[in-house]
Amino acid sequence: MERLYRYLDSFIRHLVSERGSSPHTVEAYNRDILVFIKYLEEIACTEPERRHVEAFMGHMREKGKSTRSIVRSISALRGFFNFLLLDGKITTSPLEDVDTPKFQPPIPRVLSEDEMGELIRLPEGEKMAVRDRTILELLYATGLRVSELIGLKKGDVNLNGGFVVALGKRSKERVVPLGSYSRDAIKAYLETQKPPGQYLFPNRHGGMITRQAIWKIIRKYGLQLHKGRVSPHTIRHTFATHLLEGGADLRSVQVLLGHEDISTTQIYTHVDSKRLKEIHKKHHPRG
Repeated sequence: MERLYRYLDSFIRHLVSERGSSPHTVEAYNRDILVFIKYLEEIACTEPERRHVEAFMGHMREKGKSTRSIVRSISALRGFFNFLLLDGKITTSPLEDVDTPKFQPPIPRVLSEDEMGELIRLPEGEKMAVRDRTILELLYATGLRVSELIGLKKGDVNLNGGFVVALGKRSKERVVPLGSYSRDAIKAYLETQKPPGQYLFPNRHGGMITRQAIWKIIRKYGLQLHKGRVSPHTIRHTFATHLLEGGADLRSVQVLLGHEDISTTQIYTHVDSKRLKEIHKKHHPRG
């Protein structure tokens, strides 16, 4: 079993140095694979086979793990053993014929246009209100991930050109347009707040603000909106949904969101279906 621990160390180094995976992804893969290795130790298995993987899935179900958690774990294990195959450490993968449980991602929760507008108008009167409103305006204008938002530097924002350069997953850059509202908000924020350091939204010491701080800010205004838990993900989903409802095609939304695979963007196809039904009802003679 010590061999698998060594292989895991090599795999984690591979994720960081060669694939450029985010710290969040690396942590999740490491955790999920460790759980599997410890399970193998419990059942005294030194050479994992397909039956051990299937037994592990059953073990996770017995522990009350959701289908989503099981799918994530199997994905991590598949990546791990594929790495070992390519590296010549093993000749067959125990995941080779394992069927991944079917998981249908839930339709993302979104805010209406009126609700989003109200949310953006909520920050006022407090010392950091201008900053908070700019964060909300920018997230809605661009659909950035929270990890991309906190990493934005002042030099990544081009107000004259009307775009920001976001550093996404696997350190891939993409250019995302800014609308007039977000440009005006950023300009006012920079002029009035004069944030220190290189980051657009720094912490009090001028360094990178944390993900948790952004979540806390957005949750605060979400509660004021009486919409319960509103997160950066909610605003990202709202951005994508409103684009599609306005007539944007799925491929364009994929590019703007920074999805590598369009299948990731297809959770939004319910919006296309809804819009098509409305068009059909409005224009078809038998609608």
